Amino acid sequence: MTQESVITQEMRDVIGVESEAVTYDVERGAIRKFAEAIGDDNPLYVDEEAARKSRYGGLIAPPTFMRSMSAGRSRATVQSPYPAALDGGSEWEYFEPVRPGDRISVTMKVSEMFEREGRLGNMLFIIRETSYVNQFGKTVAIQRGTGISYQPSE
Repeated sequence: MTQESVITQEMRDVIGVESEAVTYDVERGAIRKFAEAIGDDNPLYVDEEAARKSRYGGLIAPPTFMRSMSAGRSRATVQSPYPAALDGGSEWEYFEPVRPGDRISVTMKVSEMFEREGRLGNMLFIIRETSYVNQFGKTVAIQRGTGISYQPSE
């Protein structure tokens, strides 16, 4: 017996609606502190002289630096009908290095929503896509995070 979908039209209408943008100024000191905090002593992140000799021509931020930047207030929210939630992980795509002096604007949107039957019963998957765009309008990275919700058994 197939269960009726829990995805309503109201939920579908949220797909593609971008949050407000938040813009971050990337500072050399912030890159260094972030690299130190994660224990990464790669000279590309902490040694200006060595970084200048690299193919990048100067310091760049570690790829995970974008985790320190959040999107703005959501313009449309989606609420799962299920009370239990799991983090389904995230995937990242990187397109351009982030450098000191860059201005990165961050937005988020729900990009996809679907259901699957699993050992926990019917599960709702919501994919949220966060975009990181520099001052030149180039996308430097995209993160896709998966949220999974379900109805726990009694």
